[in-house]
Amino acid sequence: MITLLFMMAVSHTFANDGLGTPNIVVVLFDDMGFGQPTSYRAESMFRTPNIDRLAEEGMRFTDAHSAAANCTPTRYGLLTGRYPCRIGQFGVLKTYSPPIIPRQRPTVASFLKQHGYHTACIGKWHLGMNWVDGKPGTEDNLPIGAQLTDGPNAIGFDYFFGFTHARNIGSIIEQDRVVAHVEAVENQPLMIKQAVAYLEQRSKEQVPFFLYVPMCPPHTPVAPAPEFIGQGGVSGEESRYGDWVFQGDAMLGQILETLDATGLANNTLVIATGDNGAAKRPYPPLRESKSSIYEGGHREPFVARWPGKIEGHSVNAKTICLNDLFATCADILGAEIPAHAAEDSVSMLPALLSQPDEFLRKATIHQAPGGLAIRRGPWKLIFHRSGQRELYNLESDIGETTDCLQANPVIATQLTDLMQEYLKTGRSTPGEPQKEEFDLSSFFKKEQRKRKNRS
Repeated sequence: MITLLFMMAVSHTFANDGLGTPNIVVVLFDDMGFGQPTSYRAESMFRTPNIDRLAEEGMRFTDAHSAAANCTPTRYGLLTGRYPCRIGQFGVLKTYSPPIIPRQRPTVASFLKQHGYHTACIGKWHLGMNWVDGKPGTEDNLPIGAQLTDGPNAIGFDYFFGFTHARNIGSIIEQDRVVAHVEAVENQPLMIKQAVAYLEQRSKEQVPFFLYVPMCPPHTPVAPAPEFIGQGGVSGEESRYGDWVFQGDAMLGQILETLDATGLANNTLVIATGDNGAAKRPYPPLRESKSSIYEGGHREPFVARWPGKIEGHSVNAKTICLNDLFATCADILGAEIPAHAAEDSVSMLPALLSQPDEFLRKATIHQAPGGLAIRRGPWKLIFHRSGQRELYNLESDIGETTDCLQANPVIATQLTDLMQEYLKTGRSTPGEPQKEEFDLSSFFKKEQRKRKNRS
């Protein structure tokens, strides 16, 4: 039987020079394209009133990026503040994949927990875990009672309620055990019910909290609950998908409504964003979609609200990355980041507070299964696994239609050197150099060998 919110009491005494200890809620949509919310593309066919509400009440970023163009690596970057290419994570995990975040690696959750926060993850994990009995059940179905280790609880989350990934969405896990089986259509209503209950419980405690809600919509399986059928505003073949997008947005709405009803809203930073582009759904003016190294693969909607701190109805064009959550939390608390942590995380707090002299990230690495890219200012240099390179000026060509490589050899060399520096030092922020865990040269050589063998 599913218990309601297993909790651990947290006591703390600490002082900081930051902005206090706000509650922090991060809602991660799955496969949400940059052009899907109407606040990002007025002609969008989808209904996203709650994303749009956050944009009205807070800040909308127009140059925000996920750590990767697909699920698993982005989640690694979000929680660790580190580029997933550093561990060679370009693909996605399966049900029995081992964890890719070791216990000793600091995460946003473990960092906040050390600073007095209660921490919870409710939703899709997709970062691997070990199972006590090896491989219980099947890839699509885990038996009730199956026990895991090295999951969310091992890397900083006091409470976990969710599922491993979308393929076995019906196997519900609480803490370290499978506790129930549900139909796909029942999963997301169950997740949001638990998230609401968590917020209601937290409102009774004098302890700040971090709630991470990685939902399923609009990723497959497309399984809108009955109350959302026909409500997404989309007709024809895309109607059920539109309902699914709308259900995800409504889940965000339930979180916002609960924060209002419990009196938590004024002291809570809420961030809503996505893990990568929409699957097989490109939206102009961006090129391509999920899994692509082009902008459609990793440029994301990103809205943030923090009453009294973030200016309402504001728009920010600075480049940020989901990796930046770690450094931002540290900046808010006025706390130091551990020496061997968050090597690629830059605080976006100056941007959130609309500080005129804000200094953000120097450059950003993007990744997709087919390659890497580095972005600095308007320039984006792409390194395809095939060995081909492309250079684009996103300021004048956000659709990446004209390759400027031959006309700008100096820019290309500068960006190549910067990429090599970031890979050599194991970090893109100031600090002690770190040893890489993966030889990226082998990543490219493998593809080149494949091409040679096919020729």
